[in-house]
Amino acid sequence: MNRRAFIKYGLAAGAGLLALPIVTPSKEDKPMHQDPTALPGGKLEKSKQEWKKILPQERYAVLFDEKTERAFTSPLNDEKRTGMFLCAACLMPLFSSRDKFDSGTGWPSFTQSLPGRLGTKTDYFLILPRTEYHCARCGGHQGHVFDDGPRPTGKRFCNNGVALEFVPEGTALPELRR
Repeated sequence: MNRRAFIKYGLAAGAGLLALPIVTPSKEDKPMHQDPTALPGGKLEKSKQEWKKILPQERYAVLFDEKTERAFTSPLNDEKRTGMFLCAACLMPLFSSRDKFDSGTGWPSFTQSLPGRLGTKTDYFLILPRTEYHCARCGGHQGHVFDDGPRPTGKRFCNNGVALEFVPEGTALPELRR
């Protein structure tokens, strides 16, 4: 590409960005569950400093600083066994392997969560609004949900693998973190 074309396309892209509406981050937090007291082990309140002491740095960054791991880096993306996927922070089960599918995105993806286990909020990090979801028990960021998934729900819960632990069927679930 020559300099003239680069400037021309750069100006066009900049003008397109200026045409987008200015938005501010949403403070809303919508539960995908009925009653937070009905969560296994109840709501878990820990400060970011407490989580930082407990979790490895990469997990903490995703779960509590809402970072994203690189695509195709999690071994859970290729996990095919029957079992449960737990929040890596508080160890509450979030997803069943029955609802996992290969989305081709490089992150573990699910058509639905276990009932009452997630909360959502609107995320404007990439300018356009997305629905971010997190563990309803500890608030740990898991990923984003999109409306381009397969049947029966049409949803794609795109999860950071580092934010999950997998427990194969037949293995006892760990005790919930307190």
